[in-house]
Amino acid sequence: MHARVMAATAAAVLGAALTLLSPTSGARAGEIRTPTVVAHRGASAYAPENTLASIDKAARLGFTWVENDVQRTKDGELVVIHDDSLERTTNVEDVFPGRAPWKVKDFTAAEIARLDAGSWFAPVYAGTRVPTLEQYMRRVEHNHESLVLEIKNPELYPGIEQQILKLLGNEGWLGRGHLGRLVVQSFSADSVRTVHELKPALTTAYLGTPSLSQLHDYARFIDLVNPSYDTISLRYVAAVHAVDGPHGRPLGVFAWTVNDAATARKVDGYKVDGVITNKPDVVRAALGSG
Repeated sequence: MHARVMAATAAAVLGAALTLLSPTSGARAGEIRTPTVVAHRGASAYAPENTLASIDKAARLGFTWVENDVQRTKDGELVVIHDDSLERTTNVEDVFPGRAPWKVKDFTAAEIARLDAGSWFAPVYAGTRVPTLEQYMRRVEHNHESLVLEIKNPELYPGIEQQILKLLGNEGWLGRGHLGRLVVQSFSADSVRTVHELKPALTTAYLGTPSLSQLHDYARFIDLVNPSYDTISLRYVAAVHAVDGPHGRPLGVFAWTVNDAATARKVDGYKVDGVITNKPDVVRAALGSG
């Protein structure tokens, strides 16, 4: 009996997640469908990307969904940063001038914690730090936000999928009430497949535009296809929606990175399920979505 109850509970939680993210998530019969708007690396047009300031800004703008990138330090700490190098978004050249090319994997968590990840964006953000994933998840929870988590460069970090899932579990994100607020994605199909095999109840996404002939293979381990907006069409999105994912629901499509009103309206015309954007307020205004 206990096993049956647990299975039913897991199915209910997963159903809630997929209802939110499915092709019919924005509409009931007779209603207008609106895509989910996801703040890319936080509200990254207005605050330094992948920082706590950026997701705080998204929350102040009224957005529930944010997106981030996760990599690993030399000593095994998970950190939130997009590039495999620290050069573009921190002052690492000044702090550690002799250690080019300043790869994330070559620095300890303590060393990265010394870096300024905000001054490059605007003086008001001077002293902003690269957050650890643990710090980031606690701020997402504090802000009552939901997350599209990208595993970045998994080929550089063997076992990172297991490590991320362990941290998410420790922070309570793999239990009832949180699975509907979490998507894990990657450009690596192997990485996404690994996540699905380790935690089948999770909603997973492949970053890219699989060919139509590949969709059924991908649908064994992904719930969403998340392509660049300029690689898709109405026909492509319809073809994706026609394929059921691993949980028996149609695959969804979240298009990235859409930053202007005209493009937002264009991809909305393709009937995408979500839009990932640096300017969530611009997309919201263009689509009339919440």
